[in-house]
Amino acid sequence: MKLGSRALVVAMVLGTAVSGLVATGAAVAEQGQGASPVQWSKCADDVLAEIPAAQRERVTCANHPVPLDHRKPRGEKITIALMKAPATDQATKVGSLFINPGGPGGAGLIYSAYGTSFFQPEVMKRFDLIGFDPRGVGRSAPLRCFKTQEEADDVFGRISSAPVTRTEIRDTTKATEEYTAACKRTAGPLLQHMSTEDVARDLDLLRQGVGDKALTFVGFSYGTLLGATYANVFPQKSRALVLDGNVDPALRTSNGAEYDRQRAQGFELALDAFLKRCVAEGAKCAYSDGDPRAKFDQVRDSLREKPVTLASGEVVTYQSYVGRVSGDLYSIPRLKPLAAWLQAVYGAVNPSAALAVQDTPVLEAPLANKNGMADVNAGVVGDAEYLSDDSYYGVNCTDKPFLRIPGLFPVVAAKWERESPTFGRQQAASDLLTCPTWPVRHPDRWAGPWNKRTPNPVVVVGNYYDPATQYKFSQRMARQLGNARLITVDAFGHCILGKSTGADTLVTDYLVNLKAPADGQVFQSNTQPF
Repeated sequence: MKLGSRALVVAMVLGTAVSGLVATGAAVAEQGQGASPVQWSKCADDVLAEIPAAQRERVTCANHPVPLDHRKPRGEKITIALMKAPATDQATKVGSLFINPGGPGGAGLIYSAYGTSFFQPEVMKRFDLIGFDPRGVGRSAPLRCFKTQEEADDVFGRISSAPVTRTEIRDTTKATEEYTAACKRTAGPLLQHMSTEDVARDLDLLRQGVGDKALTFVGFSYGTLLGATYANVFPQKSRALVLDGNVDPALRTSNGAEYDRQRAQGFELALDAFLKRCVAEGAKCAYSDGDPRAKFDQVRDSLREKPVTLASGEVVTYQSYVGRVSGDLYSIPRLKPLAAWLQAVYGAVNPSAALAVQDTPVLEAPLANKNGMADVNAGVVGDAEYLSDDSYYGVNCTDKPFLRIPGLFPVVAAKWERESPTFGRQQAASDLLTCPTWPVRHPDRWAGPWNKRTPNPVVVVGNYYDPATQYKFSQRMARQLGNARLITVDAFGHCILGKSTGADTLVTDYLVNLKAPADGQVFQSNTQPF
């Protein structure tokens, strides 16, 4: 490739919208023939084992058929796994409320049994809560790129979450190409039908199957893209949609590289706010001595050269340091322990610091990093059938357009790292590195319009310091939708429903009574980091 041509390609990846690289969503007519009723029955024992004992006698489950290809409604079928927790007052029941936990690739089946984590009692009193695993996920025709766990471990074991050296970049790139080749060999026809539009059409059939005339839905994180897609494919079938922790739908479906670049910036914003809050809290924050920002950067840069070992025996590498921080920024309760862990690592890198290595606290394991490969690489250990699924990339590499040039990773990662020193490289090592060789060349997906007007406003909820879906994404979601109201929470963490009484009260009134909240209200979280 000539230098001028390469510069043009790099410019396209780094900041220019990608156009004309993928097919637009198929113009599939809305299913007019109706859907068969969902057949509820006792949940399997292994499903019941995952939910609180008090819920096990209440819930029922189903496996509902939907078309593999919605353009061929009478063709091959797959099944979607659902769980229903019935409304506690059936006499005043409004209908069903469907829940999607995000991901993509988040298994939502058991979320109906955890309604108290997200909703006020009135919601559970008036709605059957329905959780489901979207197509390709969990118990819903899982998309699998490997047959054995050993095969998966061999590939994933050579992938770095944030490759730095030439060897790490070479090994990660090669293993990633082996991963996508394995998907081409093994995943089967479902690989071609993993778009969010496909999931939205499944959801409409589920809505019909439970007998609701219009959809009531709450989506978290990636689930906000599902909700926005439904609102635009089926605007007149949208009763009440709540979208918490929002993506920017137009950017995500037009330029995957720019979307992920801005995601990295969102993590940086959340980290910076956390470090500033640590200074403000003083002794309440274990990391407050000195300059937390300078300490953090010094440790991060030191770990690029050499890992350290804590007194607990934990080995901290550059990749695990960045991964731990990005994962813990998702959760307000994790921020105070994160500060203690950061101080412990600082003490290990700087033994003369106030906290000596032998004083390192022993902390619980970090939260899983929902930033990319962690979603794919979760599975059983040892000699076993491969029981994970590969829906994360199955969805993202279908929905998000990337130039099909994996060799651009080094230059893109370097640029993003200059802009986002902690998270830029890690973000570039996920979709941007994997999707260019994904074996679906012309995915059929929904890429807009996003401005169809629903009968009732869609309620959009965003946190100021959400790391994974920064606040301006929620602002953009509210602007792009044809009829929306924005609720803001001055909070850390990814998504907020169930954690802010003010926001929760408005959402309850909206879901139950269709009273849309006034736009622009700002609330506080029930809990604070320190």
